[in-house]
Amino acid sequence: MYRVTSSQREMALHWTLFVLVASLIQAQCMPDGHKHKPLKGILKEVSNYADIAQKIIDLAVYGKAQNRSYERLAAFTDTIGHRVSGSKNLDLAIKYMYNALKQDGLENVHLEPVKVPHWVRGEESAVMLLPRNHTMSILGLGSSVGTPKEGIEAEVLVVESFDELKRRSKEAKGKIVVYNQPFVSYGETVEYRASGASEAAKVGAVASLIRSIAPFSINSPHTGWQWYQPGVPQIPTACITIEDAQMMARMASRGIRIMLRLTMEAKNLPDADSFNTVAEIRGSEHPEQVVLLSGHLDSWDVGQGAMDDGGGVAISWEALSLIKDLGLRPKRTLRTVLWSAEEAGGVGAAQYYQQHKENISNFDLVMESDLGTFAPVGLQFTGSSKARAIMKEVMKLLTPVNVTSLEEHGEGTDINMWMKAGVPGASLHTADSKYFWFHHTQGDTMTVQDPSEMNLCSAVWAVVAYVVADLDEMLPR
Repeated sequence: MYRVTSSQREMALHWTLFVLVASLIQAQCMPDGHKHKPLKGILKEVSNYADIAQKIIDLAVYGKAQNRSYERLAAFTDTIGHRVSGSKNLDLAIKYMYNALKQDGLENVHLEPVKVPHWVRGEESAVMLLPRNHTMSILGLGSSVGTPKEGIEAEVLVVESFDELKRRSKEAKGKIVVYNQPFVSYGETVEYRASGASEAAKVGAVASLIRSIAPFSINSPHTGWQWYQPGVPQIPTACITIEDAQMMARMASRGIRIMLRLTMEAKNLPDADSFNTVAEIRGSEHPEQVVLLSGHLDSWDVGQGAMDDGGGVAISWEALSLIKDLGLRPKRTLRTVLWSAEEAGGVGAAQYYQQHKENISNFDLVMESDLGTFAPVGLQFTGSSKARAIMKEVMKLLTPVNVTSLEEHGEGTDINMWMKAGVPGASLHTADSKYFWFHHTQGDTMTVQDPSEMNLCSAVWAVVAYVVADLDEMLPR
């Protein structure tokens, strides 16, 4: 062990005092521009960006970049298709995007390694045997175990809530529990998908089927990740359509006995190697300070993953392209990160946070788009009252496209840990009333996307990111 002598300790003390005094003298001698600006001065500074904001809007919405984010997304999703965590398609998507970002002339394009879950769906089916023959549309839930090869044949117990399941727990043993919970909101109702299997297993069920977490259906099952509780038997679980859940509830209310055969080949493989994909425009004065834009590159293994979250990926790339094409370089670094394995619980983003949190003081603003790229309404924001006042002024720069709203609470699985640690965070709010119609279904394709709406989203994303990155000071915490 290295020991410090008394003379070395005394020298160190003198040096510390010298540095402290010098710092105080330097602070007193600094010009006003180096002190924290009063809020009024910052708001004035923001308003001076109106011309630059208009140039970004013109390029994205009316100029040469018009429809570019849509066309890029279409080429990407048509070429790669869906890309679930751990799959070869996700590997191909990462390579595709890495090459595209490099070819676009963005800076410091690189991959950061992460480990991600690898779940494989396999073949699956659910057939009603009684009271009549009926083949149901199902999608197994992520991380579910499979059934025996011959499947599971069992009677059905239909419930509408966890409370009803507890009340009728003596009826559940050896049965397939079907949840016909009403849709209240995604945040509230998704609990049935997340933990329905374990709650059913606790009362002796052999499998669970969950009514899709959606407000609307055209016989479309919606998949998603689920979590087994420790110490509880792991039983197969899948989502079924709203129509089939309601039909079985009606049958059960009439006292009709329902029998199903459920077959699922689902299996969990060892974690796979993957990457978060990164591209930048380096800052001119404070390159170590970062405004982060993001979307997640993985999707579910159905549809094309165009809406969830190909659109977020496309506009987070497009924002940098717009700024580069205009020859702009902000004072701080603009960094786009395309996350891996968000659908499995924000796995890639959680590892990114662990890898970069030691530099948390240099993260100015974290942004995520993961609720669709429909017509933009505004931003949802989490931050201090002073930061909120600044962001409200930033949003005024988007008056030409009528996107000026700044709402409470930034959202996003991939940026939540940063916001909880005190970093200001923003998420894109769009006219997303139909988002959960297509969410995690075969219907999540390019047909959902609209080029003019994506132009607007790209403009909003680029204006906000550039202005915040170029202000004299970081957003106050």
